[in-house]
Amino acid sequence: MALTMHNKEFANKQIMDSTKYVRYTPEQVEALERVYSECPKPSSLRRQQLIRECPILSNIEPKQIKVWFQNRRCREKQRKEASRLQTVNRKLSAMNKLLMEENDRLQKQVSHLVYENGYMRQQLHSAPATTTDNSCESVVMSGQHQQQQNPTPQHPQRDASNPAGLLAVAEETLAEFLSKATGTAVDWVQMIGMKPGPDSIGIVAVSRNCSGVAARACGLVSLDPTKIAEILKDCPSWFRDCRCLDVLSVIPTGNGGTIELIYMQTYAPTTLAAARDFWLLRYSTSLEDGSLVVCERSLTSSTGGPTGPPPSSFVRAEMLASGFLIRPCEGGGSIIHIVDHVDLDAWSVPEVLRPLYESSKILAQKMTMAAMRHIRQIAQETSGEIQYGGGRQPAVLRTFSQRLSRGFNDAINGFLDDGWSLLSSDGGEDVTVAINSSPNKFLGSQYNWSMLPAFGGVLCAKASMLLQNVPPALLVRFLREHRSEWADYGVDAYSAACLKASPYAVPCARPGGFPSSHVILPLAHTVEHEEFLEVVRLEGHAFSPEDVALARDMYLLQLCSGIDENTVGACAQLVFAPIDESFADDAPLLASGFRVIPLDSKAAMQDGPAASRTLDLASALEVGSGGTRPAGGTELSNYNSRSVLTIAFQFTFENHMRDNVAAMARQYVRSVVGSVQRVAMAISPSRLGPHAGPKALPGSPEALTLARWISRSYRIHTGGELLRADSLTGDALLKQLWHHSDAIMCCSLKTNASPVFTFANQAGLDMLETTLVALQDIMLDKILDEAGRKILCTEFAKIMQQGFAYLPGGMCVSSMGRAVSYEQAVAWKVLDDDDSNHCLAFMFMNWSFV
Repeated sequence: MALTMHNKEFANKQIMDSTKYVRYTPEQVEALERVYSECPKPSSLRRQQLIRECPILSNIEPKQIKVWFQNRRCREKQRKEASRLQTVNRKLSAMNKLLMEENDRLQKQVSHLVYENGYMRQQLHSAPATTTDNSCESVVMSGQHQQQQNPTPQHPQRDASNPAGLLAVAEETLAEFLSKATGTAVDWVQMIGMKPGPDSIGIVAVSRNCSGVAARACGLVSLDPTKIAEILKDCPSWFRDCRCLDVLSVIPTGNGGTIELIYMQTYAPTTLAAARDFWLLRYSTSLEDGSLVVCERSLTSSTGGPTGPPPSSFVRAEMLASGFLIRPCEGGGSIIHIVDHVDLDAWSVPEVLRPLYESSKILAQKMTMAAMRHIRQIAQETSGEIQYGGGRQPAVLRTFSQRLSRGFNDAINGFLDDGWSLLSSDGGEDVTVAINSSPNKFLGSQYNWSMLPAFGGVLCAKASMLLQNVPPALLVRFLREHRSEWADYGVDAYSAACLKASPYAVPCARPGGFPSSHVILPLAHTVEHEEFLEVVRLEGHAFSPEDVALARDMYLLQLCSGIDENTVGACAQLVFAPIDESFADDAPLLASGFRVIPLDSKAAMQDGPAASRTLDLASALEVGSGGTRPAGGTELSNYNSRSVLTIAFQFTFENHMRDNVAAMARQYVRSVVGSVQRVAMAISPSRLGPHAGPKALPGSPEALTLARWISRSYRIHTGGELLRADSLTGDALLKQLWHHSDAIMCCSLKTNASPVFTFANQAGLDMLETTLVALQDIMLDKILDEAGRKILCTEFAKIMQQGFAYLPGGMCVSSMGRAVSYEQAVAWKVLDDDDSNHCLAFMFMNWSFV
């Protein structure tokens, strides 16, 4: 008994010894740290092995070593959390300072508006007392007040060869820029959806009632001011519309700054307008508080200074005082203010296109926000917050995106100094075809094209059209996800042949279209997911045994941007180029694709209502500013949107096949235009208003038979009538089913496969946001939410036994990812003439987008 008590006391003492605090020597801590660096969470066997291999740890129990590693991991977690919180605190402090400055600026703007309001009231009260004799004086005074509101400084003519004169222009530009960046020189209005925060792009505002168009942004970036200035000065790296920027002269100033004379060319966004160029003075200097400023403005006859290069085929645009102010933050990082203010000479373009040049929101998306996003992207890449797979460096992936965008812009613009020349038309003015016999500019100088004596160059077929009531983001998303709606596999095979030593000749587009599926493989995306870089695998399928070249898989490098429907003023774009399996960093890229740019509603309201969803833009250009509205036209109270779509496809050709390839390209682009028009009709909801045109009725005998089976089966199972008149047959029956107010759709009925949609009426296609062709790629379980799938599984046996079932209201998802609600649904078996099960029909009642 005494021995047992002694053993228990010894065991308890041993437990207490093993759990008591152990003070480790520096040598023991060093040994444990070495192991921790290799394995922060060692197993029990590894801890025992550590004790055996390290004599200085022999007096420590394994359980105590386990506790040491637990504490060490906890300290590491706390250290990281503390560091993260310190970073967030610094960002919040800087953002608080930024918001306070913005608040001060807004208060000044309010005071200015109050003063203007009082001035206008005084003018209105004194107006009756004025006489006719001093009316001119009143007008002059009003004009003087307007000039005070939007001052336009008048500069004396300066000596072009005098650096002092240029410095005076630079100092005036600096003062004007600072008044816009931090003052009230421009009436700024914050863009909708731009919420300031430590992890957001910043505060973005656009101009209202000022000369030209302007945009402003301010935000936080965790980069050094000098690094930010270096990035922003390299305009072609982040401004996708910049064709070139040449620094023609650099003049140092006495205050440590520099003056640069710059010539910049920009691309036109569509085929129906001329490109713009700028002759600029750029002034870089430092302020007394340590801030770094880089400001720019155009040199004109009114400002003085040297005369720039002649505009040639460009339209000379004017940049008013713009630039960026970079202030260092305490603890690292910078606060950036960016201002872009330009006059793009909108009156030189057709009236229908003027919104592209008069919209400050488009300017904000293309320049101001693009610069902020680019800086934030590089900052996060530098800090290691962004990790890309596939062994590609972020800089390489950015280069791919820039090359795709630049190649597409080159194709749209077709500059003469790049070697482009127009081919004669085939009689139609809808498609323009141009050729370029300098392939090295597009496919890379590393390829020795002298080995292919028959190689003729690059051919581009392009067209533009006006879209109405079609959201650009939705259209581009559809084109990206449903390539079978517009692409032709044979043409894709011909495009891919430019990467081979002996191109595969496909002289015309095949009527069979795109015979197989495509798989999208993500490659990279920007911080805010507004742009995606991806690889598309086109699964090969031969049309006939001799078409061996079409049996292999093909690959496209694809750039997709602007597919967020909530973004204001963003251009939606889908650009792609064929690549081979090796996909080298210097792979040649021959870009083709689509670009959809939104137009402001102002221009659309002036043009009056349209009779159809899509219009040929060439016909719209015939109506100038003096055009009149059609008689009986009404205001579009339910007007949604207008946009310009530009399509460009590039192909290589051999000398002896040039005319055949040109004919194929014209035919293919026209077929793509027709497909896009059908897609636009499909994804534009038919409930937008009375001007919406209906979708085309499927008039095949199979459709007539299916309509009869659907109506008959509904009557057999439920005892009710699906359609209004039982005596309807043939086309009348199908027409009534097609225009039924509820969404009616049919699914395949197979025991070993997921149900796939095979038919839908017009309301069903609107609900799913698809077309009859793309409908067959949508599975039933993909559109139902989890609750809907559970209910359907529960009621499926009842449907098969009883023939029908009523399903409660719920939620589903369209093919575009939009949420749809419905009050009730009915499911029933569709029987054929032999009373055999043909398919499963659904009717979703009172559905609407959420």
